[in-house]
Amino acid sequence: MSGDIVQLVEQASPYLTAAVSAYGGAVLARAEDTAVEATANLGRRILQAVWRRRTEPQQTALEAAVQDAAEAPDDPDAAAALRQQIKRALREDAELLAELAALLPAPTAGSVTITASGQRSIAAHTITTAITGDGHRTDQ
Repeated sequence: MSGDIVQLVEQASPYLTAAVSAYGGAVLARAEDTAVEATANLGRRILQAVWRRRTEPQQTALEAAVQDAAEAPDDPDAAAALRQQIKRALREDAELLAELAALLPAPTAGSVTITASGQRSIAAHTITTAITGDGHRTDQ
């Protein structure tokens, strides 16, 4: 079950990032917005499903993680803290795990999902050399 949780959270991560980026800290209370792309709406639905099944103190912790991720979208620690909240909820609630698995599109066999998020971020299946930033050269 632990492997299933990690895989589900990894699969949900791009949707969570899109939702937090689109809605900010209000993502937990926001209704579906047809003007926002489907990715952000799915992330919002995932976060709201988790939030609804948590106790009040757990909801407070989830809200704080969402707020931190919204305020620092390029901070990998903030994103990791949010993913940790989701993992904790899934470990404690098998029904929630099944509910979220049903929300996410089924991964196709042999497919690879690569996501880059944030300013100057890059993503690829294989990267030989990657240099980002201003004034960097490879001939030095």
